[in-house]
Amino acid sequence: MDHILGLKCTICGAEYGVDEVPYVCPHHGDDGILDVVYDYELIAGRISPDELAASPVRSIWRYLPLLPVDPEVLRVLGDSRSSDSPLFSVGWTPLYPAPRLAADLGLKHVWVKDDGRQPTASFKDRASAIAVVKTRELGYDVVTTASTGNAAAALSGLCAGVGQPNVIFVPRTAPQAKVAQLLAYGSTVFLVDGTYDQAFELCLEAARTFGWYNRNTAYNPYMSEGKKTAAYEICEQLGSQAPHVVGGSVTAHPRAPDVIFIPVGDGCIIGGIHKGLRDLLALGWIDHMPRLIGVQATGSSPLVDAWERGLEGWDMQPVEAHSVADSIVAGLPRDRIKALRAVRETGGAYLRVDDEQILAAIPALARGCGVFAEPAAAAAYAGLVEAVEQGLVCSEDHVVVLATGSGLKDVASAMKAVADNAPSEWRPSEWRSSEWRHPKEQPTVVEPTLAAVRKALGTQ
Repeated sequence: MDHILGLKCTICGAEYGVDEVPYVCPHHGDDGILDVVYDYELIAGRISPDELAASPVRSIWRYLPLLPVDPEVLRVLGDSRSSDSPLFSVGWTPLYPAPRLAADLGLKHVWVKDDGRQPTASFKDRASAIAVVKTRELGYDVVTTASTGNAAAALSGLCAGVGQPNVIFVPRTAPQAKVAQLLAYGSTVFLVDGTYDQAFELCLEAARTFGWYNRNTAYNPYMSEGKKTAAYEICEQLGSQAPHVVGGSVTAHPRAPDVIFIPVGDGCIIGGIHKGLRDLLALGWIDHMPRLIGVQATGSSPLVDAWERGLEGWDMQPVEAHSVADSIVAGLPRDRIKALRAVRETGGAYLRVDDEQILAAIPALARGCGVFAEPAAAAAYAGLVEAVEQGLVCSEDHVVVLATGSGLKDVASAMKAVADNAPSEWRPSEWRSSEWRHPKEQPTVVEPTLAAVRKALGTQ
């Protein structure tokens, strides 16, 4: 892997060779998160936008020259040009134009990136794919992670595809559908009678004690490298959908949007997206850095508070966190340093949306563009609505909403959001009305006759 120059501490800037430290900067304990540093000049000589566009690979492995894995280890696991296992189906999720959502908000250009279409139905497959390959590459027998549910399911499912033993720690409060995935995939599962933060700490201790490979993002520096692939895809897909002029000629080369809305819990996803965009800028494949807008649930918004107060990540203190959007609940975001830099260095912002706005966004997104999102994923769209109200985006902006997980991950929350007496068009202006907040009816039960249907429709 000669394209990797080393690892750099995000706190003190200390640099290490890839073989010097396994996870974090030793000067800062578990908080010394490292960033992977690449030789962009070398990479540019190995891959170009034209070569990338011609690639038959439709997964994150199309970006192999930009990833920190040994290609030979990947080849042993399967053929990246096929779908030998779920490991080779991760990524290349659709980027849907959403003109109706745009029109409702007075915008002209909105796209939704649907990462609920991943093998285990969430964005977290991107990091877990890297974790599986690194586990084999480094010779570990077992890989482990702590999660609110999605990262666990991602690791569990991808490990099942290649027969990799794994141990999962999740809070006892994790949604049943997510725990069911873990058990179905055959993982060793520990339901921790505590918070996500406690599950995370227990996982770190167990990994050190038993010699397991640690997949946890905001600890393992290579996990952000999987998450950054979504930024590559957004720019590549946007370039093909909206060709632009470069050097006097029309091209479908990667194109950066003006703003990306990202749901934020631990801060790992927004940090990864920022890293991917930085890669593309360094390679000269895009001509500007999009504004990154992080969206947090009101009940779990420590990064919003830190951004508003001008705090650095190391100044932040834990808060008691809660929200219907379990995937973005974090009392002290683990990747807070990268998450804050992602917004500050791009001229972006952090926003809060309450649980009512999040629940309202589920059917709005589903009916507006056909993407069924879990609460955390829908939070990104709720953030866009809030940003429009605050004047943070303009009508001409090219906007991407990152939907990070399928609504099937949390059916109970979806049912709360789709009461029969909800506004039929789900326009943002109606979201705060009391008419939909307290569902009074369930789906209509009818006898198996057309007459019953006519009666229910009021057409008799």
